[in-house]
Amino acid sequence: MVSPLPSPEFVTTPIDWRNVTVIGAAHLLALSSIAWLTIVQCSPWTIALGIAWLLLCGFAVTGGYHRLFAHPTYRATAVVRAVYLLFGAAAVQNSALKWAADHRLHHAKTDHAEDPYNIRRGFWWAHMGWVFHKDVTPIDVARVKDLSADPLLRWQDRHYVLIAVLVGFVVPGLLGLAWGDPIGAVLVAGCLRVVVQWHTTGAVNSFAHRFGSRPHSLATSARDSAWTALFTFGEGYHNFHHRFQLDYRNGARWWQFDPTKWLVWTLARVGLARDLHRTPVEVLARARAQVARMSEETRSGTRDSAPRH
Repeated sequence: MVSPLPSPEFVTTPIDWRNVTVIGAAHLLALSSIAWLTIVQCSPWTIALGIAWLLLCGFAVTGGYHRLFAHPTYRATAVVRAVYLLFGAAAVQNSALKWAADHRLHHAKTDHAEDPYNIRRGFWWAHMGWVFHKDVTPIDVARVKDLSADPLLRWQDRHYVLIAVLVGFVVPGLLGLAWGDPIGAVLVAGCLRVVVQWHTTGAVNSFAHRFGSRPHSLATSARDSAWTALFTFGEGYHNFHHRFQLDYRNGARWWQFDPTKWLVWTLARVGLARDLHRTPVEVLARARAQVARMSEETRSGTRDSAPRH
């Protein structure tokens, strides 16, 4: 089992005051949005816009940044990629190129010092604390040379801040003019939505590396957490994902809550996506059987070496 305690090999890097300021201000504005809805104006249109933007930006991260770009689990048309990139920028989690580079490093070095959001550095570090510190080394875009070949991703990377501001905040404000609540639209669909999304994304790195089961692999701290999947668009089945990174699903069984896999499947049905990768059923069964056997050996005291895939 991976130790949840910090290791002496970890070095604390300087505080990134720009990120601290931006994230702190966003949280204050998110609180202001609740006050706005409570005291000033509670428009159902504003609330509906906030929910719509949360869904659009959320799926852009889970279906786009994560399952399409960081892990090429399927292929999508230029229109779908463009929508992902527009609303992914609005999620304010960096450009797709840099997000994917960080995430691939996380998978390559899970639970080791190089892991950007290593759970062994503590729950808070994995959840959001890592963003408050400067990187020891610049993000290695060499990990995403395949993505750099796509002109759409290069365009988004160059204009990431402008796109994030326009799609994440300006467009909601302009839409809010239609029902006389532009300020509320910016606060709810912009600030409150982005803060909620930061914490749901962080929950995959924190909750799903600390709580849940490990039915497919004992090699890392990644865990399957059905309740985490409920508010992360299906990303909570994290043990499965770490073991089978090229599967477009996180919840592989039909009854597991994974709206992102349903979105990708739907896109494929209407011709907007193709080449969906699925792990064969027999491979899944072998992985679960191997974990069950290793767990039994550990309980009986016949296994004295660290588990492997």
